[in-house]
Formats: sequence, structure tokens, C-alpha cells
Amino acid sequence: RQPQRLRELVESGDLDITYDEQGYQQRLHQRLANVKDEVELHQQLRLFRQREMVRVIWRDLSGWADLAETIHELTSLADACVEQTLSILYQWQTQLLGTPVNSHGEPQSLIVLGMGKMGAGELNLSSDIDLIFTYPEEGQTEGARKSLSNEEFFTRLGRKLIQALDNVTVDGFVFRVDMRLRPFGDSGSLVASFEAMEDYYQTQGREWERYAMIKARPMTGSERDKKAISELLRPFVYRRYLDYGMFDSLREMKSMIAGQLHLKGMEDNIKLGAGGIREIEFIGQVFQLIYGGRDRALQQRPILTILDLLAQRKLMSGYAVEALKQAYVFLRLTEHRIQAW
Repeated sequence: RQPQRLRELVESGDLDITYDEQGYQQRLHQRLANVKDEVELHQQLRLFRQREMVRVIWRDLSGWADLAETIHELTSLADACVEQTLSILYQWQTQLLGTPVNSHGEPQSLIVLGMGKMGAGELNLSSDIDLIFTYPEEGQTEGARKSLSNEEFFTRLGRKLIQALDNVTVDGFVFRVDMRLRPFGDSGSLVASFEAMEDYYQTQGREWERYAMIKARPMTGSERDKKAISELLRPFVYRRYLDYGMFDSLREMKSMIAGQLHLKGMEDNIKLGAGGIREIEFIGQVFQLIYGGRDRALQQRPILTILDLLAQRKLMSGYAVEALKQAYVFLRLTEHRIQAW
């Protein structure tokens, strides 16, 4: 439909290269430098996403990029879109509603946790992005006529961020956003303070939430705040003792997924079906939950890294790990071909 897009990608040289770590950030920053309102912001984000997806798919199908590069680039694209959109919206909202501060007058910011494949740096061509919103401390806004609680300020900001990425306009969407992994799921608040997060996971957190939290990655906020939320969540996910009780809860979760697939006639699904992508992730993550409290190296997110560690520690045979890794790469490439089509 838009042949000029290919010409522009070729002439810019972007089609031929692997972006460096700041590749998406720099290109998106230039595109968003002069946006004046949310309508223009939404449009420019969608045009940027379309351009870059064509580039990623082209490089994948032509064999110029391997799986590791493709999933890294897709995650970097999502990171740039979330970070820069949030930064612009935060700036606009503070001008209208004031700056959220804690009891000492220190400005507060929204910490976005990337979950699932977003958190692990393993996005595919059609991934939802699973997010959780949190902020360090309670307080109120300063600098506007009417004061708002920090929770209200960040709830409004979070909604605007979701709309900017998820709404379908004439230019499509940027990323589908899924917020169901947050405390209390759909019925819970859109945002929660660090204290509320800690209280929830200590008193209400369920085993499947421990499993999900393995992948949690703070994407926005100061390095201090990122470290604080990571340290706060770690004791919930990784127990100091060998946690064999996880087997029963993971078996239960696994059988529920299998039951759902059977009802939908989706047993052959390459992601969720028997022998699919999710099963390989399950195998790695059950070892993380059992041994991760004692072995800090297992507290990582990418599944291929974890599988290598399991072989090194003789928790799994080298043969089994190699077979799983080859299967994982094959299945992920297959998934990308289907999604590209």
C-alpha cells in the first residue's frame, strides 16, 4: 500500500543495519520533538511503529537478523515508545495539574513494570505488552490551583499512556496494552504505591503471580526507584529455601491452560500447546522458583540464558537443554513468520 516506505528505508540505510542501543530512542525523539497535542502524538507514534515494523520483518524474513536481534529490537522499540510517550504526557499533565510530590516535597514519577515477554526482552511481532504501574510514595500535587492525590494524578497519567499506545485510530495502534497482571487484576486500582504493592504481595500474592513476577522489569523512573521496587518484589518471588511446593501449583496452572486450549480446539497452538513455547518457558521458570532464592544468577529474565545456567549447574542434562534451545528458536521463528504474514 505504501511503496515509498520501502524506498525511504533503503535510502536512509536503516534497512541494512542493526540499530545500536540508542537507535530507537534517537529516531523516535526526532519524530516527537515538535508534537503539540495528543492527537499528533498518537499519529506520530503509529507512523513510527509502522516504519520500524516493516524494517524488522524485512530483516527477519531476509535472514539479515537472527532471532536474538529480532526480539531485542522489538523490545527496544516498545521501550522507546513507552518511555518517551510517558515523558511527554507527564510533562503536559504536570503543567495542568501540578507536580506529584511526597511528604518531603520530592517529585514522584510513574514506574512502569514490563512483564512477560516485555520484561524479559523477548517481544514477538504481535505481542501485547503486559504492564503494571506503580509509584514510590503517597502525597499530593503541588503548583496547580487544585491539589490531587498522587494516586489520582498517576491514574490519569496511566490512562493517557494506555490510550496513546493501545487506541486504534485511522493509523492503527502502537502496542496492545494488557494491565491484568496488576494487583487484584481488572478489579484493582490502575496504579499502586510501593507500599500498597508490598502489602498486596505479602498478604494476597498467589503462586501464579510469583511465576509472572520473574519477568518483571522496571522500565521508567530513576535508577534509585527502579532498584527499590526490584528489591521490594524479590522476597515474594525468590524464597530462601528450596521451594518444591511450586510443583503442585505449576501443575495446576499447566492443567488449567491445557483445559482451556482443549475447549477452544487449540491443542496445536505453537505458543500454548503441548511442546510449545510456553512449555519451554515453564521448564526454565520452575527451576528459577525452586532454586532462585539461593542462587542469585538464576534471578534473570531471558529463557535461553536460564537454560544455559541449568546445564552449567547440572540441574538439567546438556542434551536436554540443547534440544530445548533448538526447539525454542525454531518455534519463535515460526511464530514470527505466522505473525508477519
